[in-house]
Order: sequence, then C-alpha cells, then structure tokens
Amino acid sequence: MEKLILLPLKEKFAVCHFDKKSKIPDWLKGSNFYFIGKTDDELSIICQQEKIPGGVLAEKNWKAFKVKGPLGFTLTGVVSSISKPLADAKISILYISTYETDYIFVEEKNFEKAKEILSKFFVIAQ
Repeated sequence: MEKLILLPLKEKFAVCHFDKKSKIPDWLKGSNFYFIGKTDDELSIICQQEKIPGGVLAEKNWKAFKVKGPLGFTLTGVVSSISKPLADAKISILYISTYETDYIFVEEKNFEKAKEILSKFFVIAQ
C-alpha cells in the first residue's frame, strides 16, 4: 500500500446524541462539515463544536485527521493500519468512512500524541 497522507483538521468537533425519534436539527443547516448516523436506537451527529447550541447532549473536544483521498474501495487494511498504532498507545478513536476518504477523530487531549505516533507510519501534512 502506498504511504497514506493524513491532513490534521483545525476545527474542534463534537459527537451529539439525540433520541431515535428526533429530526435532524435545523441548526445543522449551513454547516459545511457533519456526519449523521441514524439507527433504530439513536440519532448521532458529528459536527463542528462551535455550531452546537446549548442544551444538546454532546461529547466535545475532538480533533480529526482526514486521509488524503480519494481512497476508492479497493484498498484494504486502511482502518487497521491507522487504528492499531493508536490502540497500542491506548488512544481511543472514532473512525468515519465516506465515499472518497476517511476521517479519524481523537480526543483533543490526545491529538498531539496521536500525531506523533501516526507520523511514524504516515505522512502528516502541515
């Protein structure tokens, strides 16, 4: 596999939790970055922390790396190659895949350590 390039994102993100019957909130409209997960159990939204109004249940202070893509659907081992070194360092992640690329979220308190660890295996863009 060609050496992946990871792009650290500047924004802070949060993971919002809503009841399974909730509608997608209007305050999300106009945001340029969010992920929505809807299951039989819940509605979860990952978005820029600054967009979240008061009163929303959210885990805040996450930072992210974007895997430079497009990755396509033929590469194998991308998730494990990124997650294993972080798991070995006891750093929890939230991993999101899109059609073109992947995003790795780590708590802000672990971001610099994660960057240091991942730089041993990947190119970290500045």
